[in-house]
Amino acid sequence: MTTSIAIEVHDLSKRYGSGKGRSVLALDHVTLAIPSATIFGLLGPNGAGKTTLIKVLTGISDITAGTARVAGFDVQTESLQERARVGWVAAEVILDDDFSVWENLWLQAKLQDLRGWEERAAQLLKYFSLSDVRDEKTNHLSTGMRKKLEIALALLHQPEVIFMDEPTIGLDVGTRRMLWDIVTGVRKEFGVTILLTTHYIEEADILCDRVAIIDEGRIVAEGSPAELKARVHADLVELELSDGVDAAALRSIPGVQEVKSIGAGWQIRVASSEEFLPRLFAAIPTDHVRKISVEKPSLETVFLDLTGKRIGAEEPMGDIRKFYAQIRRARG
Repeated sequence: MTTSIAIEVHDLSKRYGSGKGRSVLALDHVTLAIPSATIFGLLGPNGAGKTTLIKVLTGISDITAGTARVAGFDVQTESLQERARVGWVAAEVILDDDFSVWENLWLQAKLQDLRGWEERAAQLLKYFSLSDVRDEKTNHLSTGMRKKLEIALALLHQPEVIFMDEPTIGLDVGTRRMLWDIVTGVRKEFGVTILLTTHYIEEADILCDRVAIIDEGRIVAEGSPAELKARVHADLVELELSDGVDAAALRSIPGVQEVKSIGAGWQIRVASSEEFLPRLFAAIPTDHVRKISVEKPSLETVFLDLTGKRIGAEEPMGDIRKFYAQIRRARG
């Protein structure tokens, strides 16, 4: 069963806990329609709801309200059919290190009860340039090769959709960029839909056809990276000033569109930072400026503009091995 919309989520909410105890609304009326054969990014900070959405879409976690369909199947009522059509790539590589590359593929085939998988496995090893190490134990492989093998496992049963949850977290810059090339190549070569969660601004900008920005369980914006950046028709200037400078003084400077108080400083939306900065220093003595930064329109400024905060540089890995093990068992 194929569909032009690979993932369809309507008014989906997920709440952890009950009324008697502490209750957390992890997903708040999320609605998405992700076209087939695209790379769709879910961009947000730690705790925004990215992994919760993956759990729901893979059937690991129940839905509190709303509906979701993946590859044409309802994730609640047709979970077996849906799981047979999805692959998974985790943030942390979860290969069996005591097994060889080929034995990992064999194990994946057994978990999914695949028949005639050997030819497909050999093709994948060739595609990912892993044929020469098929008999090597995976704990001898480089991080990049291990990531390639993880993706090969996800592709073994010819899925229509692959979920990639923070696939480049903790990787060095070179390995991360290599994986970006692999992700775009996989979409092109195998025609799969990829839902990728990330908190790396550059990653979402470069890789994704479309991006949904999620914060506190809500989708606050969606569009192509270019469309999202076009929402911010201004530069953002962040200032920390000494006492005695108030919002009214900042608003009086020509070219200022908006002034917000953020923590110990100010966030100022201006038509042009190049024109604003000379005017700022003409109006306020330089020794009153403790800190200043300028942001040109980017996905970071979109997020900052929409939420008043920045996406964190790193997310704690936490105890996620158990979750990833659940996902791997559920693949079949």
